[in-house]
Amino acid sequence: MADQKRTAVDWEDVRVFLALGRHGSLSAAARALSVTHATISRRIQSLEDSVGEKLVERRPEGYVLTPAGARALVAAGDMEAAALTFGRNGADGAPKGLVRINASPALALGFLIARLAELPTLHPGLDIDLATDMRSISLDRHQADIAVRLGAPKDGDVIAKPLGLMASGFYGTAAVRDGLVGGAEPVFVGFDEENADVPDAAWLVRHFPRSRVAFRPAIRWHRPRPHARGPGWCCCPTTSAAGCLTCSPSTWGPCPSPGRSGC
Repeated sequence: MADQKRTAVDWEDVRVFLALGRHGSLSAAARALSVTHATISRRIQSLEDSVGEKLVERRPEGYVLTPAGARALVAAGDMEAAALTFGRNGADGAPKGLVRINASPALALGFLIARLAELPTLHPGLDIDLATDMRSISLDRHQADIAVRLGAPKDGDVIAKPLGLMASGFYGTAAVRDGLVGGAEPVFVGFDEENADVPDAAWLVRHFPRSRVAFRPAIRWHRPRPHARGPGWCCCPTTSAAGCLTCSPSTWGPCPSPGRSGC
């Protein structure tokens, strides 16, 4: 195909190619763009005809980029980033458009929601989409515009800036506290297996490796709730526990060091 005559590139072809390159399969790309498999195939063929090179190869494990496809994906990503800058500011220079933010459930519920909700009022052209997720997301794939996380990213071509420190502590009901004072072993509200790699979960395993974890909610924004009713000590951000009237902070043992939040 390299010696074929090249034609003007269609942006819709590029957009489909980006989705296929990022997701690796026709099905995933079609779901991401809400189109059919046939549309994906047709757009990829159209783009290959336009650039005069083979960009993807179909293999049993999915679609794989050729060397030319890998180069094209970088250029396509740059095109997309440039396109996204259009319409981000109004005629008066005020911010406008949709900004997608992703943060952990505890940070979103305990801190971000109340503050981010004010932005559309201050900037009438600005829309905020706040999603909560403990797992890694891809900014390169534009799953979000801004990700707020504890700790700097270890990979990816992204800009990271520290925002501040977030303190955590152990909280429990009066009954849980009295039981510990009476000599009972501490019992905890912990993390399920899917979230076992988050910093607080790793810290709890290191410092209390043999302690009982009586409750493991799958969604972390439920974790501030259990310390209000039992059954054990819950390690959560102080911002999440600030409004709880039926729980008390612990005065025993170590607590996680404040974590650096960044985006």
